[in-house]
Amino acid sequence: MEHIYDVAVVGGGIAGFSAALSLKSLRLDYLWLGDAEFGEKVKNSEYVRNFPSFVGDGKQFFEALMRQKEREEIAFTHGRADGIFRTKDLFAISVLPDMYSARAVILCTGVDLRGKLQGEREFSGRGVSYCAVCDGALYRGKRIAAVLSSPDFIGEAEYLADFAEKVYAFAPFEAAFEHKNIDLCHDLPRSIEGNMRVERLLSDRGTYDVDGVFLLRKAVPPEALVGGLRTEGAHAIVGRDMATNLKGLFAAGDITGLPYQYAKAAGEGLVAAHSAKRYLSEISKI
Repeated sequence: MEHIYDVAVVGGGIAGFSAALSLKSLRLDYLWLGDAEFGEKVKNSEYVRNFPSFVGDGKQFFEALMRQKEREEIAFTHGRADGIFRTKDLFAISVLPDMYSARAVILCTGVDLRGKLQGEREFSGRGVSYCAVCDGALYRGKRIAAVLSSPDFIGEAEYLADFAEKVYAFAPFEAAFEHKNIDLCHDLPRSIEGNMRVERLLSDRGTYDVDGVFLLRKAVPPEALVGGLRTEGAHAIVGRDMATNLKGLFAAGDITGLPYQYAKAAGEGLVAAHSAKRYLSEISKI
């Protein structure tokens, strides 16, 4: 029988950890998932100066967080959510090849500070994708562009090459690919163009005729991750209780907007957890 969690926390950063800590204290059945606990941003911080009671660099902060996670026995599931769907009574969280179900969700997926490509929003779902495993098979025998934000996505570019005739892999780093049909490009992508669907990607050096563009990033735009979510720019719109416009869906951390600070993320994670608890109490009375 399918396991249904009370709350799913999507995102491995400080906001997600704070939410998971609070959900455990509230004795709720939670799922906390993400690419990795606390992420590279924490480890690479030169100095953490705004988190109460802590003094040190990012590596020390990460180690302190890991000690607390282990001491409090906070469970973490590795996985990158590629879609969150609302059914009548539940949320389905797709983490290919798995699917999880929860009564409420807290989004803590962060924000991509590099911004969007021109045309990205317009062609989302019409040739622009954020998940190679989800949509790669749709481009069998076609030419596509894959914009890699980090070496972590080299495997997804290789996966796309299993289907596509040609993959133009745009990467700000050196990479070696096993597939011969992958061309490494150090151009800077500028915009995506086409008519009804994607037809080309323009860079600072030229034009690439492609049938699709895969934007492989750590943080998927919230409106692409959750259909119907109200956003403003790169951020989810929330109230003081961290509730979004979708019932049972809350958000916390950088995804809700400035300031992008650990202290803010921790506070919002706690608020979102208590709001989710209140929401679950309300729907149990219906």
